[in-house]
Amino acid sequence: MKTTSIVLLAALCLPAGLPTAQGQPTKKATKTPPKAKATTHAAMASSTKASAPLAALFDTYWEDRAKLFPLGATSQGDYRYNDQLPNDQTQAFRQQQQRFYQQYLASLQKFDRAKLSADDQVSYDIFKYEMDTRLEGLKLNTWMMPFAQFYSLPNTLGQLGAGTGAQPFKTVKDYDDWLARVGQFPVWADSAIGNFRQGMRAGVVLPRVLVLKMVPQLQAQVTADATKSLFYGPITRMPASFSEADKTRLAAAYQQAILTQLVPTYRKLADFLQTEYLPKARTTTGLADIPGGPQMYRYDVRLMTTTDRTPEAIYQTGLSEVKRIRAEMEAVKKQVGFKGDLPAFFTYLNSDPKFTPYKTPEDVLNAFRAIQAKITPNLPKLFGHAPKSPFEIRQTEAFRAATASAEYNRGTPDGSRPGIFYVPILDATKFNITSGMESLFAHEAIPGHHYQLSLQQENTALPKFRRFASYPAFSEGWALYCESLGPELGLYTDPYQKIGALGDEIHRAIRLVVDVGMHAKGMTREQAIKYMMDNEPISEQGATAEIERYMAMPGQALAYKTGALKLRELRARYEKQLGKKFDLRAFHDEVLAGGSMPLAVLERKMDAWAAHQK
Repeated sequence: MKTTSIVLLAALCLPAGLPTAQGQPTKKATKTPPKAKATTHAAMASSTKASAPLAALFDTYWEDRAKLFPLGATSQGDYRYNDQLPNDQTQAFRQQQQRFYQQYLASLQKFDRAKLSADDQVSYDIFKYEMDTRLEGLKLNTWMMPFAQFYSLPNTLGQLGAGTGAQPFKTVKDYDDWLARVGQFPVWADSAIGNFRQGMRAGVVLPRVLVLKMVPQLQAQVTADATKSLFYGPITRMPASFSEADKTRLAAAYQQAILTQLVPTYRKLADFLQTEYLPKARTTTGLADIPGGPQMYRYDVRLMTTTDRTPEAIYQTGLSEVKRIRAEMEAVKKQVGFKGDLPAFFTYLNSDPKFTPYKTPEDVLNAFRAIQAKITPNLPKLFGHAPKSPFEIRQTEAFRAATASAEYNRGTPDGSRPGIFYVPILDATKFNITSGMESLFAHEAIPGHHYQLSLQQENTALPKFRRFASYPAFSEGWALYCESLGPELGLYTDPYQKIGALGDEIHRAIRLVVDVGMHAKGMTREQAIKYMMDNEPISEQGATAEIERYMAMPGQALAYKTGALKLRELRARYEKQLGKKFDLRAFHDEVLAGGSMPLAVLERKMDAWAAHQK
């Protein structure tokens, strides 16, 4: 089996790094002629003057953004708008976003970038990129496909309402906030159906195979017994401090909300998709097959890679990487003495009982805890800074496990909610140790997403829009890069964990081929599944789930390899430039210091860091 995943994000802006000042070398003091010293002071004064109003702009933006996107605020631990669920499916809301981003872009452009400090220039560049990218995205008709099996407000509400996610259920107000929030779900759903219908008329529709996965997700929330609903979970865990009157009132209110608002809405969405939308859904695979699809895909590629690389160039990189990694897999196959070809080796890895030793979900979770214990002594060799945020390993909730990948959910900046590494375990007896457990942990947990996201949001020196930003090419690129640190962390000493790590790496290379192939080169879903199974040890079920994810989220799968290759390129560049002065701990700290950002901004920042090291 293959378990790889995505970080749960609210919009595009979520978590990453630590203080930009940390990891920056202190320049050796030198004597400065009087005239030069005066110039330096003037420049510093200018920079200070400019940065205060710029900081105020960023603060105001973040406050306004929280009001506009309250679900994002909740995920970041800002609970002021927990009772709100804006109807983001309306034209009016899209126009409101357009005015919002245009206003802040215009305000930013009043600043003279050249007069800003180096840190503020980085913030300026990231902010401008964000505004430009958002405005460009609003020109596309992606709103005609409101959700799919992998990005879905109905699924997000299930996670929040179960009481184990970002929505808090600690006070009576928390409970009332949730009632108010879900009370707005029926109107959202009606608007989403309206958008789906506009898409049907325009031919901008989802693939049929995805709709078939969406219907059961919605039907799972339909029940005649409110106490059996996952949305009743918070009631079963009400704090003992609540008064009996509040307990009675809330229990009744939750049952009513479940039976009169939530269940009817989930049923309506499921019935609409099943009876009205499914017959109009397309049998084709890629975005190129819908009106405006090629433009949508080019935008998705830019959005997810934060580069101007063409789909064709990315495709060719994928082919090259697949070839390279296959050669490494052949070497491991030879090392363990397997006599057949690579596909036969994959079959062996997927079918031999010795690779599925677990009996219970707890066995699987304990195996991941053992990996954490193995790498812990080696982390100080690679990092000067470690996050303060707590960390937990949990089994993915049953209601979403069938369609979930392993994933990391970030904690809150104050540590009240830990960072959580979720592992879907449908059947522990089939959980395969050759699936790349060590590389998966390095990617999703430590030092991958947990370090990157926790250090970023713990860094109060960053403007909030940077503390909670997430650019997939950076965050997923970092996590994939962390897989390559396995040998330095004490991992992959077992050849079967090594083949698992290579399986994970080739998986990301395959994504470059199949994502571009499906959305820009006419590759079918079936051809993509076959290509994946021919080149990595993955079951047909696993390959199908992965390919359908790329169908639902075009371009997202390109971020991983694109970002990791850039980080490897930068590391090799500075190792060559700096020689013995290159400090790997300082390099890692500096990469994480500014948080998630577009790759071009990162490269400029890191080049400046390397110049200082000299």
